[in-house]
Amino acid sequence: MRSWITLLPLCIAVAACTNIPQAEAPRRPVGPSAEARQCHARLSTASATFTPLPDQYFGAGCSTINTVRLAAIRGDTSALGLSNLGPVSCPLADAFAAWARFGVDRAARQVLGSQLVRIETMGSYSCRNVAGTDRRSAHSSAEAIDIAAFVLADGRRISVLRNWSAGTAQEREFLRLVHSSACKRFGTVLSPEYNAAHRDHLHVELGGGSFCR
Repeated sequence: MRSWITLLPLCIAVAACTNIPQAEAPRRPVGPSAEARQCHARLSTASATFTPLPDQYFGAGCSTINTVRLAAIRGDTSALGLSNLGPVSCPLADAFAAWARFGVDRAARQVLGSQLVRIETMGSYSCRNVAGTDRRSAHSSAEAIDIAAFVLADGRRISVLRNWSAGTAQEREFLRLVHSSACKRFGTVLSPEYNAAHRDHLHVELGGGSFCR
C-alpha cells in the first residue's frame, strides 16, 4: 500500500484527496489588549489591588470584556476595602478608584472627621435590562456599580437608604458631596433623587454622556 506522501503529487493533480493530514499553524496565546494593559498600569499606579479577568460572552447582549476584580483601592493614607463587587470594566474601575480616594475619602475626613475604610456595594455585573425598558443596562457589560454605604474608621456606617434623607446634617452633606464629585467622574450618576428604584444606592457608570440626578 502506497503512503499518502507517495500519492501527494497525484492528489494535487486530480484534486481528489481530502483526508491528507494538514499541519496546524501554532496557536498564539491571546493576551490583554494594549488598552487593557494601559488600564492595568493606571490601576497599579493608583495602588489598587486587582485581578484581570478573562473576557466572557454570555449571549443575549451580556458580556464581561476587559474587566477586573477589585479587591481593594487606595485612600490618601490607607487601603479601602470593598464588599460585594463582581467584575468591573477596567476603565470604570480606574474612575471608581480615583473617585473613592479624592471624592469620598477626603469628603469623609472633611465633613465627618473620620477617614473612609470600606465601600459597600450592591454589585456590578448583572445581565438585565434598564427597569421598565427593553434596553440592556450598563450592568449587563460590567460598566456600572451600585453603591449602598460607606464605612468610616470610627465605626460609623453612612448608608444611602438610611442617611440620604434622614441622617444628620453632616451625613446628608457628605452623601451629597460624594454624589456631586461622582458626577464629575462618571457619565451617569443616579441617586434617590432620580426615582424610588434608587432610594437605597448610588448608581455610577461611565457612559458616553452626562446625566446626573
